[in-house]
Amino acid sequence: MTICYVLECIHCRSFLCPITGQMENSTQVVSFVLAMYGNIGHLKYLYFTLALLFYLSVIFANTVLIVIIYLDRNLHEPMYLFLCSLFVNEIYGSTSLLPCLMVQILSETHEISAISCFLQIFNIHTYVAVEFGTLTIMAYDRYVCICKPLHYNAILTKQIVQKVILVIWIVSFIEVGVLLSFTIRIKRCRAVINKVFCAHHLVVELSCSSDRTVSLIHDLVFGLVFTVAGPVCYISFTYVRILSVCLKASKETKMKAFETCTPHLVSLISFVFACFYSLVTQRFDLLSVPYPLCVVLSMYVVIIQPLLNPIMYGLKLSKIRHYETEILWG
Repeated sequence: MTICYVLECIHCRSFLCPITGQMENSTQVVSFVLAMYGNIGHLKYLYFTLALLFYLSVIFANTVLIVIIYLDRNLHEPMYLFLCSLFVNEIYGSTSLLPCLMVQILSETHEISAISCFLQIFNIHTYVAVEFGTLTIMAYDRYVCICKPLHYNAILTKQIVQKVILVIWIVSFIEVGVLLSFTIRIKRCRAVINKVFCAHHLVVELSCSSDRTVSLIHDLVFGLVFTVAGPVCYISFTYVRILSVCLKASKETKMKAFETCTPHLVSLISFVFACFYSLVTQRFDLLSVPYPLCVVLSMYVVIIQPLLNPIMYGLKLSKIRHYETEILWG
């Protein structure tokens, strides 16, 4: 039996065979360097504090609304159950990046293990998939509520809502898991990622091969068509139908539609912008964008979005706002 000893360098492992005395031709990258952090010096303590405050704010804001929806039986309606799933996903998405970000800010090497990197990619991509899936079903909920109010309770029962939420999460995890299984098997010859977190496309770019088939399939078929284009097209269709109904409806119906649809539209536009910006910056060098702004925008999807949604829905929806007022003022 041939016994090989493992020699470890900073970012890769090579195998030395004692029989031949030669290095085996099977270099394997076991860690990556996140190069976008640069040399931040003593400012790292400021950035760490800001990241910690953002993370605690995200957890607090989303948890408060989840507890409110759970405690108030008047909020056990389809729209608020979907919102509850959305708020859970915001905590999940923020947790996929911010704890690691805080560790890397204080790190001297900004090195991340391959396993942690792939786990981060999996978490971020499932967060995006669940977010788009939830926003899509929420658009359908608003469509049925406004365009078919008499059939609303029959179409969207509590059992159906729970099953839909479960399906969105399961399908998202399976989809990203299958795609990532192909990426993990790719042989990588480089270890530097020019970003503050692990991004699927940039990890694929570290491949020893020039073949980018897996990356193209992920970006075009699953990333663009199924995760983004499909939901956005369907949501656009539902809002066209809602608008056509509102033009002929009473003032009360218009006000109800405006109250419930505005935060959803703002959330959707914000999220699409964040995903589009991330998609562009991973493929093109935007030298005109200032470095600090580039870093913040690259993390927009998992920092600003998770804080934006609970603030908007908490302030805009009258039922949630009423419960918050009761808690604060007794």
